[in-house]
Amino acid sequence: MIKIEHLALWVNDLEGMRAFYQQWFSATANAMYHNEKKQFRSYFITFGEGARLELMQRPDVEDTIAPGAEFRGLTHFAIQLGSEAAVDEMTGRMQAAGLSVVGPPRRTGDGYYESVVLDPEGNRLELMA
Repeated sequence: MIKIEHLALWVNDLEGMRAFYQQWFSATANAMYHNEKKQFRSYFITFGEGARLELMQRPDVEDTIAPGAEFRGLTHFAIQLGSEAAVDEMTGRMQAAGLSVVGPPRRTGDGYYESVVLDPEGNRLELMA
């Protein structure tokens, strides 16, 4: 069976991003991996159905794109919440908490119900029913 094992994000605030994904999506994190020689730190964040996100931090990795900007390459990842009501509710809570909603809940032309929010470092998250 072929499946995507994980996606990875370089982040500035490793602990803050770990806390964000754990708080909002009930995800779990492994113990932090730290390679002192390379000054590399990472967590694997595991979501309910087993999908994983690797959060990585190293001081010499620089920002190359303005947070929230469109660009070529991986532009978002989607998180299935299970219902339209769950998308509406989480989008509202995230907005109330000060997170940027760049696409309010809506039905897309291809039939999906979704919203788009930015995580604390500007990565696009598609919240789907």
